[in-house]
Amino acid sequence: MFTADGKPSDDDPRENGPTLGDERTTLIENLRCARLTLEMKCSGLDAEAMARRSVEPSTMSLLGMVRHLAEVERATFRVLMAGQDVPRLFCSDTDRDGDFDGAVPDPQVVAEAWDAWRAEVDFAERFVAEASSLDITGNDSLNQHGSGGGLMSLREVLVGMIWEYARHMGHVDLLRERIDGRIGQ
Repeated sequence: MFTADGKPSDDDPRENGPTLGDERTTLIENLRCARLTLEMKCSGLDAEAMARRSVEPSTMSLLGMVRHLAEVERATFRVLMAGQDVPRLFCSDTDRDGDFDGAVPDPQVVAEAWDAWRAEVDFAERFVAEASSLDITGNDSLNQHGSGGGLMSLREVLVGMIWEYARHMGHVDLLRERIDGRIGQ
């Protein structure tokens, strides 16, 4: 977290989590910290800053990243693991980049993105907490999650989600630094 003058505070919600947990606890804690990093990097920004694009020709923005990660959470936990037949949130067959293309500087669009992301994270957290084991599987028949077109265990899905967030947090760091120079955490 950051103080009013933009300096890192001593109260980082990613610290002091479990450090000697079993496999499930370790995976859940790492994913929790990655999700918190996204929220922390976006904190204190208005709609214009959230929607600010990186550099041409990229459509990447912090708002687009929130929308993208909501899509990934949904596709991973609701569709792949829970087997739900639900529509995509922001993307479609005609606009595969709708998560980034629709990231416009409108406070309502920002609020809707955060609401969608939080709803998908809440679903994922409940799903993982209620799962009988990390060995349960989902069928990635379309190979959208890197399975090669087969079954994926919850264990592999959690590792994949941690990787997805980690990959994008570098983007998020650069986007935030471009907006106001804030680095770190």
